[in-house]
Amino acid sequence: MEIVMEAKGPIALLHVMPDRIDASVAIQFKDRFRDLVRDWAGPVVLDLQNVVFLDSSGLGAVVAARKLLGEGRQLELSGLTPAVEKVMRLTRMNAVFPIHDTVAEALQAHGVAPAA
Repeated sequence: MEIVMEAKGPIALLHVMPDRIDASVAIQFKDRFRDLVRDWAGPVVLDLQNVVFLDSSGLGAVVAARKLLGEGRQLELSGLTPAVEKVMRLTRMNAVFPIHDTVAEALQAHGVAPAA
């Protein structure tokens, strides 16, 4: 599972590269996420703009990733494609996760100016 971390000031921006988070990669997703944020103390934004399919196992992996951050830390999502947004809305996870339309919007919410 390829997830690329990019430090943007206090934010860990995690770009999910594959176009699917499903049962076949859910465990690798959680393991990779844990490895990337293990030593990060600040906010984490998960960039899902490449993800066009998210099944129940994938959703469970994203929820598990949120729990890995522990108390007082929030996992934010950005760049939801229509199919992923629909899953979040139908499961009411849109009320659990802060969701930003774009990475730039997520960065601005934390006072980080997006790259020009």
